[in-house]
Amino acid sequence: MAETKTKQTNASVETFLKKIPDDVKREDSIKITELMTEITGEKPKMWGTSIVGFGTRRYKYAGGREGDWPLVAFSPRKQNLTLYIMSRVKEDNELLKKLGKHSIGGSCLYIKRLADIDTPTLKKLIRQAVKGKSS
Repeated sequence: MAETKTKQTNASVETFLKKIPDDVKREDSIKITELMTEITGEKPKMWGTSIVGFGTRRYKYAGGREGDWPLVAFSPRKQNLTLYIMSRVKEDNELLKKLGKHSIGGSCLYIKRLADIDTPTLKKLIRQAVKGKSS
């Protein structure tokens, strides 16, 4: 059975964030880190080389494969800020209609920059993801 490749590491989140070359993406990533820390009550941890995660939850696929993954997480990818919250939030969620400019793919919510979205709505979506609720 294949093992999960992305695992929690001891790398510094602060160092990772400081190395983000784009000024806006770096500042947005710092703000998202603060939001997720506030909402989860967890300290940020690096998962792999480019994901900042908060808390841990155990998952199990129907085929029996198990692993750990952050309760919520994000990654400042080149194209978008990728928030790993959608696995616990339904796509037909009314809050998504109020969020602003975004897209969804799999368990990810993609935003270009925080200025494009409504921050209080994002906070509510993150809270739902933490609680595992869909609306």
